[in-house]
Amino acid sequence: MIPKYADLHVHTFYSDSTFSPEEVVFCAKDKGLAAIAICDHDTVDGIDPCMVAGLEKGVEIIPGIEMSVEKMDAEIHVLGYFIDWKQDWLRKKLKSIQDSRVERIFIMMGKLNAMGVKVDAEEVFRIAVNKGSVGRLHVAKAMLSSGAIKNLREAFNKYIGFAKPCYVPYTKLSPKETMELILKAGGVPVIAHPDLIGNDSYIGEFIDHGLRGLEVYHTDHKPHISKRYETMAKELGLMMTGGSDCHGMGKGRILMGTVRVPYELVEKLKEESRKIRDDPSARPIRK
Repeated sequence: MIPKYADLHVHTFYSDSTFSPEEVVFCAKDKGLAAIAICDHDTVDGIDPCMVAGLEKGVEIIPGIEMSVEKMDAEIHVLGYFIDWKQDWLRKKLKSIQDSRVERIFIMMGKLNAMGVKVDAEEVFRIAVNKGSVGRLHVAKAMLSSGAIKNLREAFNKYIGFAKPCYVPYTKLSPKETMELILKAGGVPVIAHPDLIGNDSYIGEFIDHGLRGLEVYHTDHKPHISKRYETMAKELGLMMTGGSDCHGMGKGRILMGTVRVPYELVEKLKEESRKIRDDPSARPIRK
């Protein structure tokens, strides 16, 4: 039997990728992937068109989302796999978060302009196909287009990265609220790229609120980093997931498929989601 693989962290242009849903699915097919998880930031708008394209191309689409939690010294991203993305209550909640994203852009523009970096908010919104899920990558692209920076990394390192002078938070969701939202939607909550958080101590807090896994394998995780999180996941009884965090060409190259996991993990995520839907308050048995 030919082994099947999945990339469990993919974005569309409904958040901050350069790829349309159709391009995402075509790329997945081209890379030989059996399944991909659509994990756009604070929006589920890309899931349905990906589902349609996936049926045509024979690529399984895992409905997911990526949400943010801000602590005093860290920004933590949480993935939710196999969410029920059609629930009205979920879309309503996401709409409130998306509205705060839009407000954030205007505040960020004010800070950038005060530092002498002239960027127009309307240019940011033009770059963002889905205005509701506009984010910092769109700001960085507008800065690059205006000539204010030499590359996208400079925008984050100097201006809009977490805790930098022009950084602006946009959500007040606590770890508990984020976990509860994903679990209520029947999703499996997993901390994304934990090494980028810079503080492993927060993982215990998320476990207390229902965390099920760690994204052990990620484009920005070197082998020894992945090995460290493998050990941690085993010790804590957490699932191990992995994904490329592909943003189309948003990070300079196509990352899809550079990180892939055996399809058996998709089956495990499905089973965990079924358990959560039966009892969202239940906690997995941990060693």
